[in-house]
Amino acid sequence: MFFETYQNQLIISGFILLFLLLVRLMINALIRKIGRKSNLNDARINLICRYVSVTLFLIAILAEAFVFGAEFKEMALIFSSIFAVIGIGLFAIWSILSNITSGIIMFFSFPYKVGDKIMIHDKDFPIEAIIEDIRAFQLHLRQDNGDLVTYPNNLMLQKAVTLVEKDAIEDYMEDDSRAV
Repeated sequence: MFFETYQNQLIISGFILLFLLLVRLMINALIRKIGRKSNLNDARINLICRYVSVTLFLIAILAEAFVFGAEFKEMALIFSSIFAVIGIGLFAIWSILSNITSGIIMFFSFPYKVGDKIMIHDKDFPIEAIIEDIRAFQLHLRQDNGDLVTYPNNLMLQKAVTLVEKDAIEDYMEDDSRAV
């Protein structure tokens, strides 16, 4: 009975889900190609792919609501209420969103990679360190004295950064093994 009543909606839903699945596969393949071409680590590539999957999932939910008869007025009311609540919550955590957005921007256009030695030109706290890891919210930087510094992604896009030495982590590991 259910399948007979909603046969057309179920067929349209199948096409929408298949289309979005194909779009997801193509975008993820493109992201992986860009990531490998840029010599990025797999954790960063997987993180961006996860962002794409969540976005397409939300689009699928919206499309399914319209297929099964939701009207624009109803959806506008629901989304305006949700966005009002989310907006208030996100205002409180704007720096986290700023770091996530910066992480996405850095994925596509960050000229440095893990292993490079960089200098961050900050008048209050200049840093010269090796990039050990690039995460969703921050970079892990290892200074010459062995200290680990976590530096927010959004500040990496705001400060001047100089490449001191490419792939310096290999030299650092060699020096570290000689000291032992």
